[in-house]
Amino acid sequence: MSKNIKVYCANIKEYVDIEGGSTLMDLLEKVRDRLVFDPICATVNNKNEGLSYAIFQPKEVEFLPITSSSGSRVYIRSLCMVLYRALTRCFPKARLNICHSISRGYFCMLTGVENTEENVAKLYNEMRTLVEADLPFERQERLTQHVIQIFEDQGLDDKVRLLKTTHELYTAYYRLDGICDTFYGCLAPSTGYLKVFDLKPYKDGLLLQGFDSENPNFPPKPIVQDKLYQAFTQYLKFNKIVGVRNAGELNQVTDRHHTAELINVAEALHEKYLGRISDEITRRYHEGGARIVLIAGPSSSGKTTTTKRLSIQLMTNLLKPQMISLDNYFVNRDFTPRDEDGDYDYESLYALDLEQFNSDLKDILEGKTVQLPYYNFELGRREQRGDTIKLEENSILLIEGIHGLNPKLTESIDEKMKFRVFVSALTTIQIDDHNWVPTTDNRLLRRIVRDSKYRGTSAAETIKRWASVRRGEEKWIFPYQENADATFNSSLLYELAVIKDIAEANLRSVPADTPEYSEAYRLRKFLSYFNPISEKYLPSTSLLREFLGGSSFHY
Repeated sequence: MSKNIKVYCANIKEYVDIEGGSTLMDLLEKVRDRLVFDPICATVNNKNEGLSYAIFQPKEVEFLPITSSSGSRVYIRSLCMVLYRALTRCFPKARLNICHSISRGYFCMLTGVENTEENVAKLYNEMRTLVEADLPFERQERLTQHVIQIFEDQGLDDKVRLLKTTHELYTAYYRLDGICDTFYGCLAPSTGYLKVFDLKPYKDGLLLQGFDSENPNFPPKPIVQDKLYQAFTQYLKFNKIVGVRNAGELNQVTDRHHTAELINVAEALHEKYLGRISDEITRRYHEGGARIVLIAGPSSSGKTTTTKRLSIQLMTNLLKPQMISLDNYFVNRDFTPRDEDGDYDYESLYALDLEQFNSDLKDILEGKTVQLPYYNFELGRREQRGDTIKLEENSILLIEGIHGLNPKLTESIDEKMKFRVFVSALTTIQIDDHNWVPTTDNRLLRRIVRDSKYRGTSAAETIKRWASVRRGEEKWIFPYQENADATFNSSLLYELAVIKDIAEANLRSVPADTPEYSEAYRLRKFLSYFNPISEKYLPSTSLLREFLGGSSFHY
């Protein structure tokens, strides 16, 4: 006979008596009338779990709404399975590939069926039927060899390949209306939770949307991101050519000892794209423009190394690059704006001394010698170290910083004189066809590794700060990314396998009794799908060296 146990519910700040073996849904029924939202999932001892999770020991539980970061991920994952089930109903021989986030949705590609408005409408209506039926997402766990057989029968060779290369004894999966799928996180209890969504044609595929974070009763309005789309699709074509589109295929490369070859090809692609950008800058320079190259991007996108490598490319075009970092124009810490949590908002445009920057920029372009400031992050103030800059014949100025695409940064400078480059890690490798790698996760892992190695910041501190960083990016960076004259995708096909071991070591250091543990655990789960690659194969000029160390560039 099951014994009663006490579970602490953080939402109501009380212990609740339940019978051992009860699920989170059972617990929810006891406290539902005291919650102001309808939960879609929960954290159990700071691990995200679905509401079917069974409780056998005392736990701390916090129920989460769809508007939380974890809840939003659960909602989208669940929608993806509904889309997959709808496709198997409407077009049994078709295949679904959910590639990446864009235009406030998720770009999906279909093969085996025409991407017509009529077919998309048919899929949408079938999804709506599944949602109205309120069908359960049934979580099951079996021996991996048996799950492999299930996916072989469904023709999901990408999932078969992944499971065969990760060598787990047991695998958890979900069943919906007779079909199965895997996700690296929990799903909603049933399809009825997913009332708000949209599906529409987008480019040569579909755009799947959930709810608008600012108005959860409606899907978000798509935004134009054509340049971002082009940068993504360029790499998707490259992935297809080299035969590494997902974690399973990457794992096979490492198993076959072709690692060095893959890294060399991926690095060569970076160099090729930087060469193309350099050639376009040089062309405009010789036509009388492009005296300033503004290189911008979100946190941990690799702006600094991109700037240094672009500088080398420009030198081969017989130009003389000189560099300025916007970080050195931060206002003294006492004058830094605060975010909504009261923390220093270094992502704000007004964390920079715009007046001094524009004054210096004007003098530099007029050929004057200008003394550059240096920002001492330890002391939180600008200093003078005697660094000067003066443009010579054939000189070109490279300015690196997160606000380079914001028109207000250089509003006193003639537009003709500017060339803008947007840098971001637009991750194109997938876990499998239905599980993409969020670009923000890629950048967060880079930042965790870098902050630990170079700034003495723990993974827990980096994760705690990340939400504020992301809010700043959404406000100050991403609205201007389509202003770019060129977009450089700084992701590397192999990088998650290379940073896996050091990132996991940092993530394991996050204490289990902190809120950050939930995110650390999720990232560890995500990394578990990639077999490690030794960093010894990386060249010293690799962009990834900016985060791992061992670079031939000086930072």
